[in-house]
Amino acid sequence: MTGAPARPLPELRNFGVGYWRAAAKGELVIPVCRACDHSFWHPRPNCPHCGSSEVEWRHHNGKGAVHTFTVVRQSSDPFFKTKTPYAVAMVLLDDGPMLMSNLVECDLGTVKIGMRVVATFEAGAEDMAIPMFKPDSGAK
Repeated sequence: MTGAPARPLPELRNFGVGYWRAAAKGELVIPVCRACDHSFWHPRPNCPHCGSSEVEWRHHNGKGAVHTFTVVRQSSDPFFKTKTPYAVAMVLLDDGPMLMSNLVECDLGTVKIGMRVVATFEAGAEDMAIPMFKPDSGAK
């Protein structure tokens, strides 16, 4: 076996499939309840706020701020072992829920809580991509 190990990919089934498929188009979407207008994460067929099944995917501008983060310096996973060190963050989306993802395209020494970030996408397969976050160069 030669070459780099393959990235572990999420399964494209259940309610979250819309998230991964939108990412393949370079779009960040989040589930929002049409009954109470709350956005939430993790995707599910019923709103965790009011219980309604009137849930839809809405486009989000992908901007937010780092709520907390950690730098991973070792991993037993073959793919992630080749990526160390890397940052994983909880990103509080502007007008949305909090998502966990990787921080990319930045010096790990400059990452800080409150840092403004914007979504970017890494191709994962033909019909999906992985949303990640990078520093928002347009942030003030």
